[in-house]
Amino acid sequence: MSNKNFETQAIRNQMDRSRYQEHSTPLYLTSSFVFEDAEEMRAAFSEEKERNIYSRFSNPNTTEFTDKVVQMEGAEAGYAFATGMAAVFSTFAALLSSGDHIVSARSVFGSTHTLFTKYFPKWQIETSYFDINKPEEIEPLITPATKILYAESPTNPGVDVIDLELLGNIAKKHNLLLVIDNCFATPYIQQPIKFGADLVIHSATKLMDGQGRVLGGVVVGKAELVREIYLFSRNTGPALSPFNAWVLSKSLETLAVRVEKHCENALKVAEYLEGHEKIEKVKYPFLVSHPQYEIAKKQMKLGGNIIAVEVKGGLEAGRNFLNALKMCSLSANLGDTRTIVTHPASTTHSKLSAEEQLAAGITPGLVRISVGLEHVEDIIQDIDDALEDGSQKSEVRN
Repeated sequence: MSNKNFETQAIRNQMDRSRYQEHSTPLYLTSSFVFEDAEEMRAAFSEEKERNIYSRFSNPNTTEFTDKVVQMEGAEAGYAFATGMAAVFSTFAALLSSGDHIVSARSVFGSTHTLFTKYFPKWQIETSYFDINKPEEIEPLITPATKILYAESPTNPGVDVIDLELLGNIAKKHNLLLVIDNCFATPYIQQPIKFGADLVIHSATKLMDGQGRVLGGVVVGKAELVREIYLFSRNTGPALSPFNAWVLSKSLETLAVRVEKHCENALKVAEYLEGHEKIEKVKYPFLVSHPQYEIAKKQMKLGGNIIAVEVKGGLEAGRNFLNALKMCSLSANLGDTRTIVTHPASTTHSKLSAEEQLAAGITPGLVRISVGLEHVEDIIQDIDDALEDGSQKSEVRN
């Protein structure tokens, strides 16, 4: 389409209207599609003619959602999945063979770490980790078997920021595929392809949906790579449902305005907590105190909606804080309209050993706050009250 602005693409990039001339895209709840004759069916299955065959392969709703993300990220092609982890697994499974090697940032989502350490080694696919704060470790880890360089930025849950341009240069120098999980940023805040990424992965369950309703995932990037991922997924079946795709496509229409407010609220909450007497440390990409603040400002439009907080008093103080919250939700999700607080060490990253958690920057008292769209004064008040109440309980126990 001729309109290049993000918000317009998200709203006006939709399927052609049917003969009913609907204004909003209809929902296509069908498992399969019919053909006029045997020749048309043959041509479709031989891929001489591009058209919908079966909703495990493609569906008008999943196509519309994927096409929007492709445009937003500046990619060539994409494929949508039932979940974010289906997107992560399918991407690696489609592109790697036995004997291949991954170089990954150590700070990755817990389930991704489990894939790398428990399941991929079954197929002789090994992973080497580098410290997010020591990019000089990357090149020494690269071997002739290395095929993919992988990272999240900002990371989950510590919101560390990796220099995507540096990763792009390293990947190009060593002929590696650069795969970036862009879930925390969304394409509104950051487009890794501009910095050299070959593929970008999202858990659409998070900010893309933004309201805690449906699961979904998507990968976009170079057409020849997406083609391999599509063929793998067509045969293994992790496709996004038409209904969830329809919901997610509509959600993208408000992504920009929602993310703007999320980030505005998050920055105010982070600034407040940074001066709080009961907080040991606050990390947020657009706080000047963030170790990678300059990198974040270079590659991100806004700071995102996730804050990593270290509560004074360690594990017990962190749990008391969570238990004292009255408005904010305790949930493993993020990117919701509702503010969500999570204790990663005992939830999202609980399958990691204590040593692995510390290596990934996850301390016992670390709390992840996904700042929502409530009035920021109400968010701060609930957090402040919980910190006061939680610390009093810790003092009584001591």
